[in-house]
Amino acid sequence: MAQRIGDVIALPSRPVCLGQAAVGGKIEGEGPLGSAFAEVFAEAKLGEENWEMAESRLQQAAIAHALRSASCQPGGIDLHFGGDLLNQCTATNFALRQLHMPLAGLYAACGTFALSLAMAALALDSGGFTRVSAAASSHFCAAEKQFRFPLEYGCEPTPTNQRTATAAGAAILGTGSEKSGQAAPRVTQIIFGRVVDMGVKDANSMGAAMAPAAWDTLRRFLAGTRTAPNDYDMILTGDLGKIGTALFKALAQKEAGLNLQGVHHDGGTLLYSTPKQDVGVGGSGIGCSAAVLCANILPRLRAGNLHRVLFLGTGALLSAISPLQGETIPSIAHGVLIESP
Repeated sequence: MAQRIGDVIALPSRPVCLGQAAVGGKIEGEGPLGSAFAEVFAEAKLGEENWEMAESRLQQAAIAHALRSASCQPGGIDLHFGGDLLNQCTATNFALRQLHMPLAGLYAACGTFALSLAMAALALDSGGFTRVSAAASSHFCAAEKQFRFPLEYGCEPTPTNQRTATAAGAAILGTGSEKSGQAAPRVTQIIFGRVVDMGVKDANSMGAAMAPAAWDTLRRFLAGTRTAPNDYDMILTGDLGKIGTALFKALAQKEAGLNLQGVHHDGGTLLYSTPKQDVGVGGSGIGCSAAVLCANILPRLRAGNLHRVLFLGTGALLSAISPLQGETIPSIAHGVLIESP
């Protein structure tokens, strides 16, 4: 059963990642990770009537590819954790109505995939489940419509703006006793984030708002495990972008004397080729870190090219209304340690 180490939760059963997949839109497919996507959609609406239904299909596709990767059917999933950026998580709810899997919908903004993985691993470690899935998605057009302005408005992005990824990622987790997962990545420790608010009000500067939450979670994780950054092959945040990444490293250096250079990478800077692709200071959105982890990091762990990756999913907990009411932007970061045998 799970054990507490300070704020860190160790999972003795070491739930195993049996399969994973990521899908993306046209621009994401043109980025450096495009060849690793299970499917790339050239048309933004994915053949659907609107952006919102397009995102549901995006998440459906990621789950379907992940199930095939794990040689599993929807009926073999005991519980599914997932979420998105839309109101009431409709992209997730509508996607799952055709898959008939038990659903626990989650929301932690762009940190939702990390939270989904953490909850999936914790559920498996409880002994009450055998196979659990996790997924998350976002869609550029749907997110712009809900949080900023409809595309028809033609609003110019600010210099600090990050592009919401049209992408989704999904992973299938099983118990540590799965024979097919003997050489697969395993979730060994998790940590849940705390809400951190440093007073940032600019809704177009998500990285600056989320960086303090990422540092708070990393600081508590290192303290609980008595480890240092160099004990990991990679500390992956998602999604701080260029500005948030610089601030995150500066906070670690100033408050703890930690140099994260070389070990820290950010999903918002890995998904796209900047400045070649016009994406501002990087990517964002729930699907960004989910796609990076499932298309790039988990396969590298599975191949043995990486051995210990600490994934910190960051989320800005604002709504479409809260900035208009003068509210600051509280943020959170959930952590998942994934190790390869």
